[in-house]
Amino acid sequence: MQGELKKVIENLSKEKGLSKEIVVEALVEGIKTAAKRRFGNKARIEVKYDEERSGLEIYKLKEVVEKVRDQEAEISIEEAKKISSNVKVGDIIGEKIELQDLGRIAAQIVKQLFSQKLRLAEKQLIYDEYKHKLGEIVSGYVHRFDKRGVVFSLGRAEALLPEEEQVPGEKYIRGHRLKALVIEVYRQQEPQIIISRSHPAFVKKLFEKEVPEIQEGIVKIVAIAREPGSRTKIAVTSTNPDIDPVGACIGVRGSRISVILEELNIARTDRKEAREKIDVILWDSDPAKFVYNALAPAECSKVIVDEENKTLEVIVPDDQLSLAIGKKGENVRLASKLVGWRIDILSETQYLRRQEPEFLKLLKVTGLSDETAGYLYEADIKDLKTLIETPLEKIAELTKLSREEVEKIIEKAKKELSA
Repeated sequence: MQGELKKVIENLSKEKGLSKEIVVEALVEGIKTAAKRRFGNKARIEVKYDEERSGLEIYKLKEVVEKVRDQEAEISIEEAKKISSNVKVGDIIGEKIELQDLGRIAAQIVKQLFSQKLRLAEKQLIYDEYKHKLGEIVSGYVHRFDKRGVVFSLGRAEALLPEEEQVPGEKYIRGHRLKALVIEVYRQQEPQIIISRSHPAFVKKLFEKEVPEIQEGIVKIVAIAREPGSRTKIAVTSTNPDIDPVGACIGVRGSRISVILEELNIARTDRKEAREKIDVILWDSDPAKFVYNALAPAECSKVIVDEENKTLEVIVPDDQLSLAIGKKGENVRLASKLVGWRIDILSETQYLRRQEPEFLKLLKVTGLSDETAGYLYEADIKDLKTLIETPLEKIAELTKLSREEVEKIIEKAKKELSA
């Protein structure tokens, strides 16, 4: 057993990625604990490992005394001289113990404690390595699945991709290699590493890796807004007036952004499925100018700035309204996150209607949307008085509202006029 110990230690060191010193320390601590279980907690145990001889020596230390009062902690001078002729009273002498003398239970304890120590050392090693990778991209392959999410293998470490950090529409197949962002690293907790593919910073880091001008600090990413699996808007600027930051990020014929898009959509097995898109936008310190870019691909006619409430009222051509708002409001929602201001979008027609005081009053009192109120406007119902005088059935037909809803609107109008 002793002859093979060195080989066992070396193999464990390589397998676990730990230094031989840590493996030996874990073994020594395990044996010490097992020996104390065997001889009592007061026993003084010393364990030595000699790498050259691949030897493991265990000693129970005892004090040399004239008369023994504690068998576990003391040894008589007569017995001590049988071990070493030079000892004297007061010396500490080691009584050698063979590993097998600890018994089978102790051997199990050694094995258990040794495994625990190695596991703790492994966790510390993983923590020390990955705490510096917090906010960085790592690459791994899909290893297994559990109720918490998808477990990735990063080599000797495992990382969890929780359900809330996954991208809608992605399919994770065992053995597939993917990249993800490290968002949490724990010292002892299982799992130790939490990763994300849905975080906006994941896209940001992909750009930083792919665009040399960003690495050099010439191009800067100022803001990013993302709806994972659907669309990302990223605002960039340049410290060099000769460098086009948008062009630098997209690359010649889209060479750079195509690499990023490929990584974002790599886990979408159905190629017919809608894929995530990226809008690279020129940043501007002026919110009014910035919002023009942020709402791309839609065009804007006019922007009204309310600095106090951090609101931008954006007027767009009638045929650009749906494009500016986007599917389910996605375009304006992302633009709002990117700019950091609330954005209200109106078509030119809606804006002109709002310039008429009586119609604006009708909007405020009834609480109708611009679109619904627009049907009334087109029917020449532009003020509260006309609204009240119009038959309920006609209003319901124009607005597609129920009779009960129309009655509530008329009641509001009457209250306002009688006030």
